[in-house]
Amino acid sequence: CRKNYVMKFSIYASVCLLFCRWAQFFIHPLMIRDAIDREVEAVDSEYQLARPSDANRKEMLFGSLARPGHPMGKFFWGNAETLKHEPKRNNIDTHARLREFWMRYYSAHYMTLVVQSKETLDTLEKWVTEIFSQIPNNGLPKPNFGHLTDPFDTPAFNKLYRVVPIRKIHALTITWALPPQQQHYRVKPLHYISWLVGHEGKGSILSYLRKKCWALALFGGNGETGFEQNSTYSVFSISITLTDEGYEHFYEVAHTVFQYLKMLQKLGPEKRIFEEIQKIEDNEFHYQEQTDPVEYVENMCENMQLYPLQDFLTGDQLLFEYKPEVIAEALNQLVPQKANLVLLSGANEGKCDLKEKWFGTQYSMEDVENSWAELWKTNFELNPDLHLPAENKYIATDFMLKAFDCPETEYPVKIVNTPQGCLWYKKDNKFKIPKGKIVVLFDIFVNILTHNLAEPAYEADVAQLEYKLVAGEHGLIIRVKGFNHKLPLLFQLIIDYLAEFSSTPAVFTMITEQLKKTYFNILIKPETLAKDVRLLILEYARWSMIDKYRALMDGLSLESLLSFVKEFKSQLFVEGLVQGNVTSTESMDFLKYVVDKLNFMPLEQEMPVQFQVVELPSGHHLCKVRALNKGDANSEVTVYYQSGARSLKEYTLMELLVMHMEEPCFDFLRTKQTLGYHVYPTCRNTSGILGFSVTVGTQATKYNSEVVDKKIEEFLSSFEEKIENLTEEAFNTQVTALIKLKECEDTHLGEEVDRNWNEVVTQQYLFDRLAHEIEALKSFSKSDLVNWFKAHRGPGSKMLSVHVIGFGKYELEEDGSPSGEDSNSSCEAMQLTYLPSSPLLVDSTIPITDIRAFTSTLNLLPYHKIVK
Repeated sequence: CRKNYVMKFSIYASVCLLFCRWAQFFIHPLMIRDAIDREVEAVDSEYQLARPSDANRKEMLFGSLARPGHPMGKFFWGNAETLKHEPKRNNIDTHARLREFWMRYYSAHYMTLVVQSKETLDTLEKWVTEIFSQIPNNGLPKPNFGHLTDPFDTPAFNKLYRVVPIRKIHALTITWALPPQQQHYRVKPLHYISWLVGHEGKGSILSYLRKKCWALALFGGNGETGFEQNSTYSVFSISITLTDEGYEHFYEVAHTVFQYLKMLQKLGPEKRIFEEIQKIEDNEFHYQEQTDPVEYVENMCENMQLYPLQDFLTGDQLLFEYKPEVIAEALNQLVPQKANLVLLSGANEGKCDLKEKWFGTQYSMEDVENSWAELWKTNFELNPDLHLPAENKYIATDFMLKAFDCPETEYPVKIVNTPQGCLWYKKDNKFKIPKGKIVVLFDIFVNILTHNLAEPAYEADVAQLEYKLVAGEHGLIIRVKGFNHKLPLLFQLIIDYLAEFSSTPAVFTMITEQLKKTYFNILIKPETLAKDVRLLILEYARWSMIDKYRALMDGLSLESLLSFVKEFKSQLFVEGLVQGNVTSTESMDFLKYVVDKLNFMPLEQEMPVQFQVVELPSGHHLCKVRALNKGDANSEVTVYYQSGARSLKEYTLMELLVMHMEEPCFDFLRTKQTLGYHVYPTCRNTSGILGFSVTVGTQATKYNSEVVDKKIEEFLSSFEEKIENLTEEAFNTQVTALIKLKECEDTHLGEEVDRNWNEVVTQQYLFDRLAHEIEALKSFSKSDLVNWFKAHRGPGSKMLSVHVIGFGKYELEEDGSPSGEDSNSSCEAMQLTYLPSSPLLVDSTIPITDIRAFTSTLNLLPYHKIVK
């Protein structure tokens, strides 16, 4: 239903064997009954993972507003109840129904296929003809849903829905259901409207709301998913993240949106605006970096379903024709009387008497307040602060490639080195594209700086000049990229705002309140809490997210922030990397501008850019904590093995070990044991200290976390036997595969820059790391791999299990009773609740019931970088 029953398939392959194997899924799928039962469990796990997502819950609720019988009103996730238990009660053979579905919809004449490979076109055509021509054709007409238009023309639409979210958030979403817009792809009317509605510069909705301290972010448009755009309707939504004050004035916020739309309707479409959007999209298309092959063929495959032959490559990106009447027709439908309002807020708790069937979302439905409904029926006044954006000065027009002004190098070289900073530089000669409490105060500082830049830098943002400010663990990171022609203007703008940093009390309050919600929303996810707990144990002097949240709740002042920022800017060491279509002279200007503008002193002593890591004692340590969202059944189990301060060769051996582990890990823990949807081993580099881990995301409604931990141990024991029995041919195949991965050329400039920047920001500077790793791989034998694994599994092994426990019948409360789900409740105190081991692991593990007390007794490993 979500994809309008359109079958889309894509492939990226380099060998004919892969074609053959993959094609058999469509020609003769096995559909073994046992495998189907196991896959139902995987689908159910995916559903359980999706349940705590506010986006999924809101989408499910929105679909329920459709007219009865419309596909959008169906439950499109699937779970054990709908795919297993209910069919069994009703004597429905799921296996037979699945085969019927395959025969009806997996037909050759519905499908499109895209193949990308280094082979010749003649070879690819031969392969495709031989292999895919066997896909059956059922001869039936393609399913069509064009008669099911206006699904939301119902009494349930055009209301105000109050919804209780999982996260801490205030948000208002205004939605219109329009006639299908796909046929207007050459004009893209919704893209034109969303460009203006989502604008953040002067005169925009968000600029006005930010000045009122009512909103933090706004997103508008159509997501172009099967749910938001199909043959029966198109959605246009405007979602606004509100502040606490904005929540209290949500009707005024909605009125501002309607005033802006009315202004657009009164002015009509503007050719200048259309051509500006068109120019920006043309620039992006003509100078786009190569995308990941899998993503590219998938996108092309979908385009073949949607556009005529001549527009397969461009139909989803470019604006071809300016037709103001088409834009006006869509724009004139965006009126208050046709809008549906959804208000998400924890403040709605206790006011919502309805419950969505599948996700358990608490909500209420009511008419729009009469005074506002009556106002919106009238010819209400426009807001003089709202107007169209001015001409964009950041759109690039000079795309000439720069000539070299220094010797060509394969890797970045240091071209500036002073006590105040250093600069690494590499001219792009390959891609040839013209682009180039203190902890909490630091977070607040970067968030306010980002807020201050939002309006002045927005025009640069829409002109494909990207910037990002990151409050890193050890300093402020500023990244800019895009067409080199206007990139220095954006960089200088950021440094200017950094130099003249200021904040009003209202903005300080707004940002700190939002940061509380951000920390909270991170912590209620089991996977991020598990990471926070693991790193809090391993990295000495790290401030956990819980520590940061509690410090923020205790209260901080604007004065303390301004004092911190002044001190922060007074002594710095600035390190940069400039790479792309820029000369070395121009590169030095970037660093010079920072030094001159900020006028800072050098650091008195060198500061480390990594944490020290504790040395785990021998044995199996278990830290078991309760998840912080009582409505979430999901548990996260990670078993980590610490290796130590190792060489680059040993790091590469660990990578090879994990690569050998991936397929059997997935097969044993997910396919056969059906423990959860997310199952994976990982090579861990924790501030230079090597290790590996196995992680399973499971549900407390299905398994106790200690059962999962024992199953991970069972897998590792079987894996030891597996690699001991590995043939030399199989071992060499994996080595060759990993070498080929490391030899893969970067597909775009961004990949090379990211790799080089990681060397700079960690101060390792091993820019030819991949070449060293490839040499190491060529030297390994099977016995190296086996001995390496056994060394980590022996009596002296250092194991750490981190369990974040969800709520469900297989996990017990402190009193011994099964823990139950409370669909919309979270722990406001935000503190770790340590749980004891059960009889399953009590004799084989050492419990950690106080992280600070545990780590205070441990030795610290020396600072270490994996460079030799």
